[in-house]
Amino acid sequence: MSLSLDWIYYAISWILLTWHSAWDAIGVPVGAVIGTNFAWILAIIFLVVTVRVILFPVFVKQIKSQRAMQALQPKVKELQEKHKGDRETLQKEMMELYKKEKANPLMGCLPMFLQIPVFLGLFHVLRRLDPFKGEDKKTIYGWSVDQFNSASHAKLFTAPLSGKFGSTADELARLGANGTTVKVIAGLLVLVMIGTTYLTSRQMILKTGWAEDPQQRMIQRLMLYGIPASLLISGAIFPIGVIIYWVTNNLFTLGQQQWVLRKFPPPVTAKKAVAPSATRSPVQPAKSGGLFGRGKSAPPAPVKATAPKVAGPKPGAKPVNNSKKSRPAKRQG
Repeated sequence: MSLSLDWIYYAISWILLTWHSAWDAIGVPVGAVIGTNFAWILAIIFLVVTVRVILFPVFVKQIKSQRAMQALQPKVKELQEKHKGDRETLQKEMMELYKKEKANPLMGCLPMFLQIPVFLGLFHVLRRLDPFKGEDKKTIYGWSVDQFNSASHAKLFTAPLSGKFGSTADELARLGANGTTVKVIAGLLVLVMIGTTYLTSRQMILKTGWAEDPQQRMIQRLMLYGIPASLLISGAIFPIGVIIYWVTNNLFTLGQQQWVLRKFPPPVTAKKAVAPSATRSPVQPAKSGGLFGRGKSAPPAPVKATAPKVAGPKPGAKPVNNSKKSRPAKRQG
């Protein structure tokens, strides 16, 4: 397994070391300032930028696929009404519809799946940062001994980048770290990671709405609730450097989605008209839905002008005699 992923470890290491050398050349201090080695923190942050620039064409395809799926929602609803109670036929018909219209319901998850190898690569590289390793193990994946030692002692507010919330006492002793500090920093970062992961999914759903297709709705629920909930447990084994990567990636996603959704807003679906005889109170204008659902309200629909009513005679007024106009014509002869 490790042999098949070596190319990922080499690629992640090369990007990290290149950015670290760039910040060092610019003049960012290599040593700790306020208990933080900013050159290594920036190297991780710009690893995210590098990966997201490479994956930008995939992100564009994701948006186009989501637009295609939205356009198919009326047809999907028709199929659901037609095959109500027959789940097997419904799924078969929807797959044929997606194939015919060249829409892929799984395209929305593709950018995330493509980033999994990057995440695993960074996880492996940072987990290896043990200053007590032999020199032969420090120089694999293109690292020099000095670079490895520098990264091994890199910290965020005195918490090592390779430390994690679930680090054992032996691991903390080898890193020369304080257990309480590591747990506090890692715990806060895990909470930020969970919150930003939830917000990235919620941002998209607020703009596009819940899907009519059960399969799509299930994926939306998994993205919105399942993944953030799983991070509450799995976050304990993530090195602090990996959590920095995840949080940065989420913040990048929030900004990118906000820009795309404003520049290319999703199509507005027509709502069912309310019957004129209905006695309900007027419908409130729908919100456009910002990150927290507090967008500007849409302008109310214009009220149709009604025909003017004919006024009756005023009290005390003389009745108008129209008998001449309404008298029938006399017969001839």
